[in-house]
Amino acid sequence: MESTSARAAFGQTEINWDKLDKTKFYVVGAGIFTGITVALYPVSLVKTRLQVASKDIVERNAFSVIRGILKTDGIPGLYRGFGTVITGAIPTRIVFLTALETTKVAAFQMTEPLKLSEMSHAAIANGIAGMMGALCTQTVFVPIDVVSQKLMVQGYSGHATYNGGLDVVRKIVKSDGIRGLYRGFGLSVMTYSPSSAVWWASYGSSQRLFWRILGYGPEQEEGPSVRELVCVQAAGGFVAGATASCVTTPLDTIKTRLQVMGHGKRENAVEVVKKLVADEGWKGFYRGLGPRLFSMSAWGTSMILAYEYLKRLCSKDD
Repeated sequence: MESTSARAAFGQTEINWDKLDKTKFYVVGAGIFTGITVALYPVSLVKTRLQVASKDIVERNAFSVIRGILKTDGIPGLYRGFGTVITGAIPTRIVFLTALETTKVAAFQMTEPLKLSEMSHAAIANGIAGMMGALCTQTVFVPIDVVSQKLMVQGYSGHATYNGGLDVVRKIVKSDGIRGLYRGFGLSVMTYSPSSAVWWASYGSSQRLFWRILGYGPEQEEGPSVRELVCVQAAGGFVAGATASCVTTPLDTIKTRLQVMGHGKRENAVEVVKKLVADEGWKGFYRGLGPRLFSMSAWGTSMILAYEYLKRLCSKDD
């Protein structure tokens, strides 16, 4: 663990893209993030069901949704669509991490002349990198998202049932053509790009704020301990996940409803918004906020700890 100076506390000794063994980074990273996805997937499924439930559905909270799933399908019911997500997660993650790390280095260099404070500098550079990473992954991610979410809600609240991911793809293409796999693409970009920007900006700035609270400043020679480093990274991930979920849940709700519509329906985003407001008022945009906040916070904490560990593990020896 590189923690021999106060600069380590502020991220100055972060392991940049040019210092990573790329092959090891991708292979080991695929395994680590697959494990995290396995652990947190049920929360995503519950969030999705809450977002698409009709106003007269009996299950109005996360616990009732879970009870219903376990009663009808058992534990496997919490992993509907998981195979599709994992199949698409590896290439999506590779594209995202590559874009994130390369853009972060460039963004730090480009904003250096602005002479910003350390927290502002980190927030802007990390935010730009997070947004670019999300933008680059949408072409791969959206079809996976559409298919997996249809599998998540199949048979629930009047939604159709399918015989696996390929059956979903076949029916979508037959009904709407290839463009059907990109339903909600614009909203997906509008949701995940700002969400990723907010997430990484919050992480970069909050981490530096925590170091200052702990008393690490430019004049201090001794760097943080391993325990302090892990705790600050975990806290930064939690804050980033909570902030991003609160900011982007309304767009995520609209996007999810668009993507899981039946093949015969052609509602656009405006019509979805009008129906949601008419049925539940503005609070309807925050359906599933609890599971989403928990999911993004838990994912943020576990992901960033795994990610920082992965970078240390895959750093090249000088």
